Amino acid sequence: MKTITIEGQLRTATGKSAARQLRSQGMVPGVIYGGAQEVNFVAKSLALKPFIYTPDFQKVEMQVDGKSYTCILKDLQFDKVSDALIHLDLLELVEDKTVTATIPLKFIGAAAGVKAGGQLEIRLKSVKVKSLPKNLRENIEVDLTNLELNANIRVEDIKTDKFEILNSPRIPIASVTMTRQLKQEEAASTPAKK
Repeated sequence: MKTITIEGQLRTATGKSAARQLRSQGMVPGVIYGGAQEVNFVAKSLALKPFIYTPDFQKVEMQVDGKSYTCILKDLQFDKVSDALIHLDLLELVEDKTVTATIPLKFIGAAAGVKAGGQLEIRLKSVKVKSLPKNLRENIEVDLTNLELNANIRVEDIKTDKFEILNSPRIPIASVTMTRQLKQEEAASTPAKK
């Protein structure tokens, strides 16, 4: 699993005015939860970009005042007007403590229903899982090969023993629907009843 290293400094001053001043200097305040104690830090906005603006699920090695914290992203806050990152929450990974994370789905294989003329619709791009940190991975593969026309792959169809999926099991992840052209061809081939 990909890990990014980011340098940060311990944040001593808290509150709105202190946070505003830090943001004006190109810094983003953040908090690390889940470990022995909460750690308030600031990091350069530019250093956070490869971690924040990516579709990948990855770990961050947060270096704060000589200490290293292995974390995953918990939450982000953006400015409503400028859309700039204004705060982030990280969750420290502790070896024997379960964590909840959102992991993207990676679709592999060509669906049989698409080969028959249907259209693939992706309905869910990630799932929420509960797991030990050692079992976390970049993505969960979903094989579409056996997906027939007018059929669904649901959350319950994802087979895994390494973590518990927290999404409702009946939610469809992907489906193959009939295209308008295929419906017209089918209607034309069936004889009209008298």
